Amino acid sequence: MNDDGKKYGNRYKLSLVIISVAVSFLIHIPEIIDLLGNLENHNVFPGIQTLEVVNEIFFSFLALLFLFWLNTVVFRFNKTTSKIGWQKFILSFLLCWLVSTLISNAFYHLHKTFDILAVQSTAHHYLHPIRDFIISGVVTGSCYIIYITRRQQKILLENQQLKLENILSQYESLKSQLNPHMLFNSLNTLRSLIREEPAKAQNYTQELSNVLRYMLQENDSQKTTLSEELEFIEGYTFLLEMRYEDNLTFEFEVDKRFNNYLLPPMSLQVLIENAVKHNEISNRHPLKVNIRTTEDGILHVCNRIQPKLTSSTGTGIGLDNLVKRYRLLFGKEITIDNTDNLFCVSIPLINPNRHENPDN
Repeated sequence: MNDDGKKYGNRYKLSLVIISVAVSFLIHIPEIIDLLGNLENHNVFPGIQTLEVVNEIFFSFLALLFLFWLNTVVFRFNKTTSKIGWQKFILSFLLCWLVSTLISNAFYHLHKTFDILAVQSTAHHYLHPIRDFIISGVVTGSCYIIYITRRQQKILLENQQLKLENILSQYESLKSQLNPHMLFNSLNTLRSLIREEPAKAQNYTQELSNVLRYMLQENDSQKTTLSEELEFIEGYTFLLEMRYEDNLTFEFEVDKRFNNYLLPPMSLQVLIENAVKHNEISNRHPLKVNIRTTEDGILHVCNRIQPKLTSSTGTGIGLDNLVKRYRLLFGKEITIDNTDNLFCVSIPLINPNRHENPDN
């Protein structure tokens, strides 16, 4: 049995004990009231004694524990895998009623045979069948309520687990889509450098290996910190600057107080790659990409729009992928602004102290 099973088993037993104690006192309220009452000439139970009431309560407590144990063994109310319908519910009630009556009769005979102190009065004699009925209903009802509650909790937990597994499955699918996409673009760049500038190609290969190593190390990560992402981006932007030289520059204005905030891995790489892919980068039209944070924890990646003369052959995987990852991981949306010749993507940085699963 795992830890959760043991905890539930202990809670189940504790619940039965608490219910047994409470019911034992409640069904003997008439005796308790009469025992504590001051109107001795109008006692419902003449000559009642404290020890007699204590014995009655203790006997009821033991009887309740036995009935709970019997229900647990016979009908397995403590197992969420059990299927308990109305038929079993009625059978449980009838069994409890029968056994409770037998136990009451057994106690009566013990009282007569061994002179065990017990309340003796006509009223008490007529109350026993009613109490047996009440006890049977309480035992069966309590077991069924505990069973239904635990079963619903299990169903909710399983649904949450299925949602989580579905999210992880979708996320892994997105990652498997993104990594080859980035690698494909990098190899295209390397091929161009090998043909045009072999010396730069060697340095590019070294930095590319460092970038790919980071990608492989982060393969199992769903979230990363902004500081880790910026460290990776430093290498990635170096690769781009090697290719485009002074025609491509990056300006970082990132507040260090957001270093531990979270975002999906390679988010900045996707946005920078998107800017490079869709804009002209040349001596005539150099491109500057600005990466900055705002006071409310939003990371902006912006660039001036300068469309290429030839249409882009991009598949749109990167940006769409980032939108989906944010929805899956954080339940958040990213903002895309395309106004006044400026293209800007804003992504929320997630405070690790406030982050919650979007399905909760």
